[in-house]
Amino acid sequence: MSTSISIRPESTEARDRRASRAGDPRRADFEANKLRKRLRRLVGQAIGDFGLIEDGDRVMVCLSGGKDSYGLLDILLSLQARAPLSFEIIAVNLDQKQPGFPADVLPRYLTGRGVPFRIEEQDTYSVVKRVIPDGATMCSLCSRLRRGVLYRVATEIGATKIALGHHRDDILATFFLNLFFGGKLKTMPPKLVSDDGRHVVIRPLAYVRERDLARYAEAMAFPIIPCNLCGSQENLQRKHVAAMLREWEKKYPGRIETIFNALGNVVTTHLLDRGLRDFAAIRASGAAVADGDLACDEDPALAAHPGTVPIAAFDRD
Repeated sequence: MSTSISIRPESTEARDRRASRAGDPRRADFEANKLRKRLRRLVGQAIGDFGLIEDGDRVMVCLSGGKDSYGLLDILLSLQARAPLSFEIIAVNLDQKQPGFPADVLPRYLTGRGVPFRIEEQDTYSVVKRVIPDGATMCSLCSRLRRGVLYRVATEIGATKIALGHHRDDILATFFLNLFFGGKLKTMPPKLVSDDGRHVVIRPLAYVRERDLARYAEAMAFPIIPCNLCGSQENLQRKHVAAMLREWEKKYPGRIETIFNALGNVVTTHLLDRGLRDFAAIRASGAAVADGDLACDEDPALAAHPGTVPIAAFDRD
């Protein structure tokens, strides 16, 4: 007695998974496509969560030539083709006249991608070098000068949103810089209005990890342009904080994710900011309140979690 076996055709997804496990040459393409989908999902989630892009927007993507801004532009272009809403994209690069800057790279790349763009030439490099002493941190002045130029360009091209390439690691590092050196609980928000009230700045990469952007840039072979102005300043506090975060992630997996989630789960009633709460007016009312002393208690589930790190482990000489 013979038995007939029906074999169903192998799906594309299954074939790709098998290829990735078997060391097939298609593995790189498979991994790059998987990464692209994850980045697209995270950027789409940030856009939805924070209302970053709306129908009819003209989004000015600030393109520096680094991995983060390349990734931002590429993902937004991908979403633009699939999104249920319609928005324009125009890439803008500020040529700060740094010595050796390859001015041909970005125009060639953007023309090849068919992306509308504008290259704005402004010699902020000479201003920074003249004002800031050798060895001192240049970032603050450079950032202010760059911001002013980009706001002007946004007005001239009629941009309704200014998209910056700051990612999750930037947001976390900024939080700790403000905590350690500024005495503030503050970081980069995913969306804000400029001081003069004329521009909306968005950070669509708010949920994206830097290491994923680095992998994506390598997979996509973006023509990276290094920053020779401040990129070589190894004494920057931001670099020390970034190193601290990498060490935490290595020694205590999941800690960085928890900290990032905490930035979106703030209990303002249990901080010490008198501008947020009138402590002098607090009185016993005889009625239960949701933000009373129970909110201070340690979560039983957290206390029992096997991955919880004791506070003593954070202390160092």
